[in-house]
Amino acid sequence: GIKWMSSLEAKVEDAKDKKPTAEKLERLRREKINRFRNQHRINIQGTDLPDPIATFDQLQKEYKVHPKIMENIQAAGFHVPTPIQMQAIPVMLHGRELLASAPTGSGKTLAFCIPLLTHLKQPRNKGFRALIISPTRELASQTHRELVKLAEGTGFRIHMIHKAAEAAKKFGPKSSKKF
Repeated sequence: GIKWMSSLEAKVEDAKDKKPTAEKLERLRREKINRFRNQHRINIQGTDLPDPIATFDQLQKEYKVHPKIMENIQAAGFHVPTPIQMQAIPVMLHGRELLASAPTGSGKTLAFCIPLLTHLKQPRNKGFRALIISPTRELASQTHRELVKLAEGTGFRIHMIHKAAEAAKKFGPKSSKKF
C-alpha cells in the first residue's frame, strides 16, 4: 500500500536511513579492501585474513616494526610495497602460515624477511633463532645480502652456511663464538 506522511516525518525517516550501521560500515570496508586487492592483482584464500598494507609506513604504525628496520627499508630505496609484500607481510606479522607465489623480482625475499626480524624483536645470545633454507646457493646469497641490509644497525647477526662440515666445525659445541 501507500504510506502517507508529512514532509517533516519524511525528513526524520531519511535521517534514520542515512545512519550507517556497523554491518554496513564493515561491508563497505570489505568492498574497499577487495577493490584494492583486485587493483593490485592480489589473490588470497583463507579465513580471518588481515588487510593488505598500502605503504611501508603502515608497518611501523600498525605492527610496531623496529624503527631501524624501517630506516633500512627506506635507505634501500623501497618506497611502495609490491603486491606480494602488501599482503604477505601482514599475514606473517599476524603469525599465520603462508604459501605465496609471485614472479622473480617481485619482492618475495623482503616480504618474509621483515616479519622474520620483527618476530625476533631483538638480538640475543641464544644460538640460531631463525633458519632459512634455500634450494640454491645463488638464492641463499641473495637472501643473505637482503637480510644483512635490512638488519643493519639492529644487532642481529646474519650468517650463511653452505657446507655442513664447515658449519659443524665453526659453530659446533666447542666453538668459542656463541651463535
